[in-house]
Amino acid sequence: MDVAISTLRAELANWIERARAGEEVIVTDRGTPVARLLSVDTAPLLDQLTHRGVLSRPRRTARPTARGAARVHARGPVAELVSEQRR
Repeated sequence: MDVAISTLRAELANWIERARAGEEVIVTDRGTPVARLLSVDTAPLLDQLTHRGVLSRPRRTARPTARGAARVHARGPVAELVSEQRR
C-alpha cells in the first residue's frame, strides 16, 4: 500500500492503525518511495531472534580481513576477462 507524505500527515493515526494491523505502508514523495511503515512485530527475522535471545550479535562489528593474502590486480578490463571465461 503506497501513501503520499501529504496524505500520511493528514491521516497519520489511520495509517499507523493499518501498519499495526500488519499492512506494509510505503511512504512516497512525489511518487518515489522514501520510507516503509511496518508494525514492530514484523521486524526482520534476525532482529526478532536476537530480541528473543535465540541469537546474539557478533562481538566484533568490523569485517574480517584477509591476513597475509596478496591483493590480485587485473591486467586488463574485467569485462574482457569475464567474456574470455564464458567461452
